[in-house]
Amino acid sequence: MRFWQRVLIDAILFIAMAGFFSRSGSFYVASIWVALGASLVLAILNASIKPFLQLISLPITILTLGLFSIVINALMLSFTSVLVGTEQFHFASFGMTMLVSIILSICNTIISNHFNREV
Repeated sequence: MRFWQRVLIDAILFIAMAGFFSRSGSFYVASIWVALGASLVLAILNASIKPFLQLISLPITILTLGLFSIVINALMLSFTSVLVGTEQFHFASFGMTMLVSIILSICNTIISNHFNREV
């Protein structure tokens, strides 16, 4: 259940951020279905490839006090864009990918903390 909850939250965040950045054209999502597909692809990439990337980049992540994890998250979003199709889901630059990655991480942390709060 948690997996599908995260996929849905990421899809909603993709749509919201695409709407926010629509005037600049720096982040584009073609439709809600593309956002759902992209969030599913991102979840699969995060489960399969991201642990390997984190392991091999551990020395540089330690040297940068964890800030290199932003680059890894941006790489996962770039891979997602390639797999989904750059005409339907794309970023204008790697810097924009990093910005979306930071916003996505912050929002996911806030939402996860809200749902995991004990009553």
